[in-house]
Amino acid sequence: MSLLVVGTMAFDAIETPFGKTDKIIGGSATYVAYAASNFVQPVQQVSIVGYDFPQEEMESLQSRGVNLEGVEIVPDKKSFFWSGKYHMDMNSRDTLVTDLNVLADFNPILPDSFKDAEFVMLGNLMPSLQKRVIEQLSGQQKLIVADTMNFWMDIALEDLKEVLTMVDVLLVNDSEARQLTGEFSIVKAANKILTMGPKYLIVKKGEHGALLFHGKQVFFAPALPLEDVFDPTGAGDTFAGGFIGHLARTKDISFENMKTAIIVGSAMASFCVEKFGPDRLREITKADIDTRLSEFVQLVNFDINLV
Repeated sequence: MSLLVVGTMAFDAIETPFGKTDKIIGGSATYVAYAASNFVQPVQQVSIVGYDFPQEEMESLQSRGVNLEGVEIVPDKKSFFWSGKYHMDMNSRDTLVTDLNVLADFNPILPDSFKDAEFVMLGNLMPSLQKRVIEQLSGQQKLIVADTMNFWMDIALEDLKEVLTMVDVLLVNDSEARQLTGEFSIVKAANKILTMGPKYLIVKKGEHGALLFHGKQVFFAPALPLEDVFDPTGAGDTFAGGFIGHLARTKDISFENMKTAIIVGSAMASFCVEKFGPDRLREITKADIDTRLSEFVQLVNFDINLV
């Protein structure tokens, strides 16, 4: 029931129509770990941070069963920093600052005890780094999931295409699926991506839910309508953490169970957006998650009589 998570641990500064923060904790691996640790422990974390990353944050993650043996601490450099501004629809944002800092030197090295992890979540990183991680694995993995973004399609497309031949599940949003394939139809784009290597494709559509594709099978999971959405940063990573956390807990990678995992991921993402950064994820309990999941069931449950 082991889960390996590779990604960034960083600082963010965020402005939305509903508030503004200075430096707060962020990073893809941070969000994935907070979400996944509700379902499976230990979470084997591989990342890189600078001297400025707070010790109390490390301890908070460790208290949730996150093994930080694979996190490199660089004593003379700062952690990765990103600053962005969201607009009223919250689906678009402007990047204001990107300081790679330690991330420029990131060369992920897996501890020997991490190489046999059954489930692997590759956060949104340079494709060459994702490939480097896969090449260190034992080859006995049950499922490898990768996230990516349009930036890598712009500057590292060939490396990304190679990674796609090495993973089981790809996570992208709808615009990224279109960019990767040149197809406007999401269904046509999905079919084309599935010929590139992944057995499963998840297309995230933000506040409009997510689609799961496998062969000719398609499943749609809605997003929960929320009164308050303060910060969508990390929602996709939180979705990924809930998704793979459920799969790692159940050890079932059937299409039917992936449908459940998508709902779990959507439920976790709905918590993430309720506060800035990972604050809300630190608060939630199993009872909160169970209640939220029941709300999702009610959202899509209906009876119909076919005459």
